[in-house]
Amino acid sequence: MLIGICGTSYSGQDEVAKYLILQGFKRLRVRRNPQNIETDQILSIDNDNDKKIKLPPTPVIIDEEIEEFNSTEQLLEFVTAWWQEKFLITHISDLKSHELLASRPFFLLLSVQASLTVRYDRYLRQVTSPQLKPISLDEFMTTSDTELYDRSAELARLMSKSRLQIINNGGSIELLYVKLSNLNLTDESRLRPSWDAYFMQLANLAARRSNCMKRRVGCVLVRGRRVIATGYNGTPRGVLNCNQGGCERCNLASIGGSSLATCLCLHAEENALLEAGRERVSEEAVLYCNTCPCLTCSIKIVQMGLKEVVYSQSYHMDEKSYKVLRQGGVTLRKYWPPEEGIVII
Repeated sequence: MLIGICGTSYSGQDEVAKYLILQGFKRLRVRRNPQNIETDQILSIDNDNDKKIKLPPTPVIIDEEIEEFNSTEQLLEFVTAWWQEKFLITHISDLKSHELLASRPFFLLLSVQASLTVRYDRYLRQVTSPQLKPISLDEFMTTSDTELYDRSAELARLMSKSRLQIINNGGSIELLYVKLSNLNLTDESRLRPSWDAYFMQLANLAARRSNCMKRRVGCVLVRGRRVIATGYNGTPRGVLNCNQGGCERCNLASIGGSSLATCLCLHAEENALLEAGRERVSEEAVLYCNTCPCLTCSIKIVQMGLKEVVYSQSYHMDEKSYKVLRQGGVTLRKYWPPEEGIVII
């Protein structure tokens, strides 16, 4: 496994790296300058007098061996040969390097961010030399904007590609380490989706085709880990789409779950079951749905003889659906994905 870390200056990239090193990761680095130094800092800013103001470096990890390489390609070749080991690389700042690293199935990108005021406070606490006068907040802000949004900068686009975006505004390293521990960064499903994650993502993709005005629902019908049908909710074939006024009930401000007898929309589960047909469904079939089936769909699922239903979001009829499915011998299970996206500390 190779974890890459990118992020804004003084956001705590090296602190995340320290945590990973404690978990057995070995730090790798690509030589970027004669001194081979990487720092979690803004290199310099231009003041009104066109003079470069050097910012003090943040502490660099020196208590562990760092394997160095002449290029990203060379680093990648090494990790590929030892992909079952745990490695990390920090301060990724360009899209080309990320494109190379992301081509391998063992790579995971994290971004570390913090609010501007928090990062400036961290900067001030690190200006300990009496010979160096701290820059103002306005100057720090200008440099930070350049780092992220300058035309030649790629950091903002790079950070948007990260699977986990850690907002490190916490006041203590202990809190950061606890949250990182809870994230379970070495979970293999972060690199390669489990079957549950894979089929649920397909269900979520199917839901994006939904035109129902009430709720977007998608599902996937699986047998032997093979997709045999997909479905999403909406009006029947040939009928005006729900979001075009085809279903009067869904286009009214009615309470969810009410007036269902007047609804023209087929549910995602119904569409998938109709597509598959009884002859293609066996007792080994599993239905993945991004929303727990309603009572009506649960009755049909039991009748079709499915083995299991896996869902990710609850619905107000969960208890009734669970009762029917249980009596019909169908297992109902909720899917809990690993935490992704923005994580605030």
